[in-house]
Amino acid sequence: MRMSLRGLLSDFSASVVVYLVALPLCLGVAMASETLPVTGVVAGIVGGVVVGIISKSPLSVSGPAAGLTAIVAGAVAALPSYEAFLFSLVIAGFFQIFFGFLKAGKIADYIPFSVINGLLAAIGLILILKQIPYFLGYANQFKGGEFDNIPGIQKIYSAPLEAIKNPDSGALFIGSVSLLILILFEWMGLKNNSFFRYFPSPLLAVIAGTLLNLFFEHAFPEWFLSGGQLVTIPVFDSPVLLFSSLSFPDFSSINLWETWSVAIVIAIIASIETLLSIEAVDKLDSEKRVTPPNHELKAQGVGNIVSAFFGGLPVTSVIVRSSANVQAGARSKYSTIFHGLLLLISLLFFPRFLNLIPLASLAAILIVTGYKLTKPSVYIEMKRRGLDQFVTFLITIIAILQTDLLKGVFIGMVTGFIFGVRSSFINAVTILKDDDRMVIKFGKEVSFLNEGVVKNNLRHVKDHMHVSIDATRSEFIDSDIVDAVNEFIKQARQRGVVVYVRRTLNANSKYFNDEQ
Repeated sequence: MRMSLRGLLSDFSASVVVYLVALPLCLGVAMASETLPVTGVVAGIVGGVVVGIISKSPLSVSGPAAGLTAIVAGAVAALPSYEAFLFSLVIAGFFQIFFGFLKAGKIADYIPFSVINGLLAAIGLILILKQIPYFLGYANQFKGGEFDNIPGIQKIYSAPLEAIKNPDSGALFIGSVSLLILILFEWMGLKNNSFFRYFPSPLLAVIAGTLLNLFFEHAFPEWFLSGGQLVTIPVFDSPVLLFSSLSFPDFSSINLWETWSVAIVIAIIASIETLLSIEAVDKLDSEKRVTPPNHELKAQGVGNIVSAFFGGLPVTSVIVRSSANVQAGARSKYSTIFHGLLLLISLLFFPRFLNLIPLASLAAILIVTGYKLTKPSVYIEMKRRGLDQFVTFLITIIAILQTDLLKGVFIGMVTGFIFGVRSSFINAVTILKDDDRMVIKFGKEVSFLNEGVVKNNLRHVKDHMHVSIDATRSEFIDSDIVDAVNEFIKQARQRGVVVYVRRTLNANSKYFNDEQ
């Protein structure tokens, strides 16, 4: 790709902004996934460099996604080890590559909008609930002890209640200040300010939290956060030692059903999130470039395989970082690649500084992220779309919160299918009648499900009535219904019933016999 020096400088400038947004999010996503912080940074590096090189998206930025935290946390708990999870991620990557070759890039189009929104809203609620213990400084107790033997979904509800009863004053203060910065930043619209472009709200929240904690160390020691309440990234003297400390896939878990089920879930959810993200980012592109969805699935698949081999989390295209990339003035995918290299430099040379970050600050960032996914306006918008959409949306959320993401999405899709069939059934045939006249209007597609309604109304046609059969909109009518109507037309003259038939000009739609 040829780029002018001005273009490269613009991309590098944008990459700095994306890096400053991505770093706290990478750490936060790893924390929400209940894995080591380094796993999130590794995924950010792979998403930036590897996916950035392979992808044909000029502006999309890939990395660890908040939308997969619940899946990862549940998968790591269900599988024998984190290494077994990494092997599931390898399989998921191959599934995504396979999806790309199958040209399944439109997979998101076949999942109801209400189910996708329900999935995102449920993830937002789970994010908020899971971050409350960290926000309140209850991290050490949350990671072990009495919660070790509690099933994952129950732990999500139990831990916040315990944390509220036993808050840590220092963590609560730091988390509240970080949260206030994030809220004010949004409320005042500072993200569009040219000065604050290089000081995004997540970075400011992390800096403020870190400085506050350093201040507490000397001024208010009882509020000082340490140990499990801070980011913990291994510090090594050389890249070789760092590499040797990373986790690698455990191929011995290939015989476990959980390994494959986790792989399928990650592949599907990561693919959907990527496809939705690139669609949104393409709309933001001033040059109106279009990302090939099938190629993007292949790029993400390769990225997940590489991330797994270096012990990283799953990667997807992420709308938050991608939109920050666009707003920062990026012009090509060099910005994505540069931001990945900056993350690599941080991991290699500045882990000691990263280890000063309080988890309470990262929790505040994730709470805001979760709120954006499940804010009241989302519910209002879904209610505005109609009862069918709203009920499917709510059932998806409840099912995910009570089971898991895969089962919840499946239940949501079944609910959406039922409402779809119901809507099709109601709209396929319209019947109007009074004492001496009946009008039967057939919709675009009339299935066997409508046969009973049509037959029942034809049976109740009285002698000497006028019956109008309107099939002008129909492209398909089930043959059983056609036979029933034609049989009625044959008998109509004997009873003095006058039948009028209206058809489309399309010969394939000429279903019924001439009126008698």
